Amino acid sequence: MATMGTHEAHPHAVDILLVDDERGFADVLRRRLGRRGIRVTTALSGTEGIQKLRDRRFHAAVLDLKMEDMDGIEVLKIFKRMDPDMPVIMLTGHGSEQAARDGMAHGAFDYLTKPCELEELLEKICQAVGRRR
Repeated sequence: MATMGTHEAHPHAVDILLVDDERGFADVLRRRLGRRGIRVTTALSGTEGIQKLRDRRFHAAVLDLKMEDMDGIEVLKIFKRMDPDMPVIMLTGHGSEQAARDGMAHGAFDYLTKPCELEELLEKICQAVGRRR
């Protein structure tokens, strides 16, 4: 069983893009991950996420599948064209497992059901970043 100490090996070295149109959720996640040494850039829409990925590279992205402006699967496809090696972890609501499976078919690294445990998300981010490095 892996311990949760894996993310401590590279503090302040992990940069992720969080794309979620729920501002409160995005802000809480950014603060909580920030306290764990992960730099989080938030985007409150699929369009904004694409713009931020154009400006710079990230170690990984955390992408909500249900957003107002764009379908998360469409955003995922665009991300994979822009940066094919960037792992994308999808967040999906209960009952949207089919959407998550579709995302996996389009190259997503993994998915979690919202609301997710911070430790579980941290572990997925660490696995994703470790695979990319």
